[in-house]
Amino acid sequence: METPNPDELVLDSYRRWGYLAADLDPLGRLQPLAPAELATEGPAAERARRIYCGSIGVEFMHIPVPEIRRWVAQRMEAEPRPVDAQRVTELLIRGERFEQLLQSRYLGNKRFSIEGVVALIPLLDALLVDASARGTEKVLLAMSHRGRLSVMANIVGTPARDLFAGFEDVDPKSVLGGGDVKYHMGATGLYDTGEGRQVRIHLASNPSHLDAVDPVVMGRARAKQQRRPHLPKQRVLTVMVHGDSAFAGQGILGETLNLADLDGYTVGGTVHVIANNWIGFTTEPKAYSSTRFGTDVAKRLNSPIFHVNGEDPDAVVRVARMASEFRAEFGTDVVVDLIGYRRHGHSEIDDPTLTQPKLYERIRAVPTLWESYADRSNLDPEWVQAFGNKVQEDLQQAQEAGAELEKKPTFATLPGYWQSYQGGHYHLDMEVDTGLTAERLAQLGETITTVPDDFSIHPKAQRLLEQRREMADGTRPIDFGAAEALAFASLLAEGTPIRLTGQDSRRGTFNHRHSVLLDVETEAEYTPLSAAVAENAFFEVFDSPLSEASVLAYEYGFSRDYPEALVLWEAQFGDFANGAQVPIDQFIAAGEDKWGLLSGLVLLLPHGYEGQGPEHSSARLERFLQLAAEDNLQICQPSTAGQYFHLLRRQALRKWRKPLVVMTPKGMLRHRSATSELSELTQPRFQEIVDDLAYPEANRVLFCSGRIVHDLRAERERRGDTDTAIVAVDQLYPFPRVHLSQVLDRHAAARELLWVQDEPANQGALFYMIPRLEQISGGRRVRTVKRRESASPATGSPKAHAFEQKALIQLAFEA
Repeated sequence: METPNPDELVLDSYRRWGYLAADLDPLGRLQPLAPAELATEGPAAERARRIYCGSIGVEFMHIPVPEIRRWVAQRMEAEPRPVDAQRVTELLIRGERFEQLLQSRYLGNKRFSIEGVVALIPLLDALLVDASARGTEKVLLAMSHRGRLSVMANIVGTPARDLFAGFEDVDPKSVLGGGDVKYHMGATGLYDTGEGRQVRIHLASNPSHLDAVDPVVMGRARAKQQRRPHLPKQRVLTVMVHGDSAFAGQGILGETLNLADLDGYTVGGTVHVIANNWIGFTTEPKAYSSTRFGTDVAKRLNSPIFHVNGEDPDAVVRVARMASEFRAEFGTDVVVDLIGYRRHGHSEIDDPTLTQPKLYERIRAVPTLWESYADRSNLDPEWVQAFGNKVQEDLQQAQEAGAELEKKPTFATLPGYWQSYQGGHYHLDMEVDTGLTAERLAQLGETITTVPDDFSIHPKAQRLLEQRREMADGTRPIDFGAAEALAFASLLAEGTPIRLTGQDSRRGTFNHRHSVLLDVETEAEYTPLSAAVAENAFFEVFDSPLSEASVLAYEYGFSRDYPEALVLWEAQFGDFANGAQVPIDQFIAAGEDKWGLLSGLVLLLPHGYEGQGPEHSSARLERFLQLAAEDNLQICQPSTAGQYFHLLRRQALRKWRKPLVVMTPKGMLRHRSATSELSELTQPRFQEIVDDLAYPEANRVLFCSGRIVHDLRAERERRGDTDTAIVAVDQLYPFPRVHLSQVLDRHAAARELLWVQDEPANQGALFYMIPRLEQISGGRRVRTVKRRESASPATGSPKAHAFEQKALIQLAFEA
């Protein structure tokens, strides 16, 4: 057995534990440790300490991939490439002078200064320069508020004049009732690498919910990569700048990390940068991280974690280059922990000496980084002073120009593929025909129910395909699964790309979709809808991880950069959508109002009271209706399979890009009363209101939505009632005023109008529908039939549910 080389053993110990003894914190808060494994002395130990215990500490020996461990060790132990100290100094001066001018001119305004981690500017510069040399053309940047304005000015390329105009609050009337604060706005620009290449940068709009934007940016990157699938993923780079306490504490960050290497979500690696000032608002690290480094959450990935002292710009640039090279080499995530401090309070109106008095006593004594770095780099003091003065003069002129602007500047330019689409308020001429001929439906049915001759299909799947073929040719009523498949097939054949994700979405939670079939002999996969795909279209369906927030946010991001695609996210049960409440509130419902950004994302939320308990009954329709305003959303509950078919096609074919929230059925997916004849799919359009035309002289009209439509109709048939019309409200928002008014006119003789819902009185659409119905009812009062108020959506007992449902249905006819 070969005797280990003693020097190699020493070096290996430092590879494994050297980061614990590294000099990482410029203020000495993170004292280097002295593990016993590093107690050796001698030339080998001295060399190892220089490599692994200086301004860079790297965690990589935990990674179970020998190639990665070898790669990191080789890069760390190689001689560093030279750093252009003058370029770095220029960047540092620009970053700090910008903040200093803001501090002097707009004292008391929030700006979330980059001072203390200003090395972020040369870090991003080095990252972009290296990535562009490796083929990167576009960068999607996610970051929260800390240092964002300086990054916009010095990396994204937003004119300083426009940023100063935000502090002057130019043209306030342009955002009455909407808009967002300046450090949340997105921006686009071109970054000149100085080597004859430019990189297009898009800084994503983000809310104050830290790291909620991360999966959005991943989805956007995936969409941009998918637009040109023949090119390598490296062409589009995602960079995320996090805060230290957010990296440790935000659950959505952990969810996003988990997407890194999943087939349905990978973007070829993300560079994570932590602007680590070792404090969260006023909270100390001991209160927000259970471990020495908040980056430990990233150890779930095969990603090296580079810790670097933010007061050593040469080390910062070196780490940025290694991060870029690692991402290009291995196509997965990498983490850079830039450790610095925060020169001011959380925002500049805070006094940090109230909570960290001794710390801020030390911070006051720390010189600006550009001064100390220029001195250490032996740069000409006169040049440094002259360049600083020039930057100051330019910024002062930009500030004066910003104060004179009359119109609020635009920070971002949308890609050309958004030119055909519009948002704003709905009007009738936006409608499109969605029906297909019976012949075309039969052709599509044949296409998507045929499998290759050598494919050994499961007998149950074979029977499903046979039934769908019968549905498509009109010999069997069409259920929801077939209606969806026909809608998808027709869109794919017309050139519309489709992406569907969610927990168990390939098969479908309720065994209704079966979009991917498995060969029972080989387990090879076959996707029947792939046979319908036309040129420039694609169909992809992925089972998602057990997450709502990150996956929904990801799909929102994908829809932002693929507006011509039908992008759908399906909840396993609609009740679980509340696990994604932040993306729903901050992006899906409010993205257009805050940032002018459109999305056509579809949310499929199984909803229905069927005795499955409080967590498997309600998609919380009331919450979406509360979020609805200014035609920001579409909220629908199709009563039949045919209506679902038209709804999906309408969403894809209309140029009006608004998120669509669909309350989808569960038990009614195959129920005879919710199926459709083929003729319903040949009708021109989706019907917002499905009137009960067989009962024009009814004395009583029941308005309702969802499963209860069918329960009421069954009860009417049981009773032999000929005096009650049942009207299905399949679109709740935007409120279908025109069509509902027409229905009410047709039922002008009716003396009783009721809104019936199986949700409790404090839930469902009751609060929303009653005042709107009464506005157009011609003075007739609208009464309600509903469950009693309840803190939870439904009972946990199937028998109790059945009793409640029966009583509710009876009350609708006897009240």
